[in-house]
Amino acid sequence: MRHDAVTLRQLRALRAVADSGSLTLAAAQLGLSPPAIHSQLKSLEDLAGAPLLQRAEHGAFRATAQGRALLMAEAQIATALARAGREVASLGQGHSGNVVLGVVSTGKYFAPFLVATLQRALPRIEVTLRIGNRDAILAALAADELDLAIMGRPPREPAVIAAPIGPHPHIIIAAPDHPLAAQDPVMPMDLLSQTFLSREEGSGTRILMTRFLDRIGEGTPWRATEMGTNETIKQAVIAGLGIALISQHTCTEELRTGRLVALQAIGLPIQRSWYLLHRADRAPSPATERIRAAIAGLGGSFLPRLEGRG
Repeated sequence: MRHDAVTLRQLRALRAVADSGSLTLAAAQLGLSPPAIHSQLKSLEDLAGAPLLQRAEHGAFRATAQGRALLMAEAQIATALARAGREVASLGQGHSGNVVLGVVSTGKYFAPFLVATLQRALPRIEVTLRIGNRDAILAALAADELDLAIMGRPPREPAVIAAPIGPHPHIIIAAPDHPLAAQDPVMPMDLLSQTFLSREEGSGTRILMTRFLDRIGEGTPWRATEMGTNETIKQAVIAGLGIALISQHTCTEELRTGRLVALQAIGLPIQRSWYLLHRADRAPSPATERIRAAIAGLGGSFLPRLEGRG
C-alpha cells in the first residue's frame, strides 16, 4: 500500500461512513455530496488493494478488517493533530516553548537558581542557560543565538532594549590579614600600590576595574595580574597574592565566613545594576516575553545577598 498517497480527506470519508453506516449521512456530516464520498472511498480502496467497507444485514456499511486497520491509523492521526493544535496554540500564547538565556560569567553564581525558579513557575517553557564572558555573550546576541541576556552594562552594539533587574555592587576584596584590611578608609595611593588580580580583556569587571583605578589614580600607573576566572581570583586573594575589584555577588559566602574582607575606601562599593536585555530589532516570542516578565517580576530576589551590605 502506498501510504504516502493516502490523504486525510480519504480517511475522514472512511471514518464518517463507518460511523454513520451511510454514504448519505457521511456526505451531510462532511459537507460533501454522496458521489464525492464514494470517489474518496474508491481511491482509498485502490491504494489499499482491498475492500474497506461491506454491507451489514440492514444495509448499513461496516468496516472490513482492512478498513478497521486504517480507521485505527485515522484515530491516531486525529489524536496527534489535536495535540499539535493545542501545542501550536500554547506556543502562540507563550505557555510553552524554548528560551535561550545568556548570562555573563559573573552571573553564574545566581543564574542556575534563577533558571530553577523560572522552571518552577513556568514548567512548560524550557530555559536553556548559556554562560560566557561579556564578549562571548555579546557575540552570541549579535549572532541571534540568544533570546535574552543578563549583564552588568548594556552594549552599544547590537542595539538592545534593556531594563535594570537588581543591584550589582562591586567591591575590592583582600585577605583578612592584608595590611589594608584594617584601614578605614583605605587611601587611593595605598590601593594603587597593590597588585590587582584581574579578569581577562573583554570582561565587564575588568572594564570597571580599569575605569575605577584610572579615575582615583589620575594617571598613576598600577599593576595587574590577569586570571581566567573569579574562583581563581578569590583563591589567589585568600593566598595573599594581591587584591581584586570584583562583583560582590561572586564572593558573598567568603565574606560571610571571613575568608575574605571588603576594603573600606571612598567610592566603594561601586553601585551598578544587573540588566535584562534583548535585541531591539527582534520581537520577543510569546514564551520569551513570559520569561522576561517573570524575571522582571522577581525584583532581584534571586540575587545573592550579604547581611549589612549591598
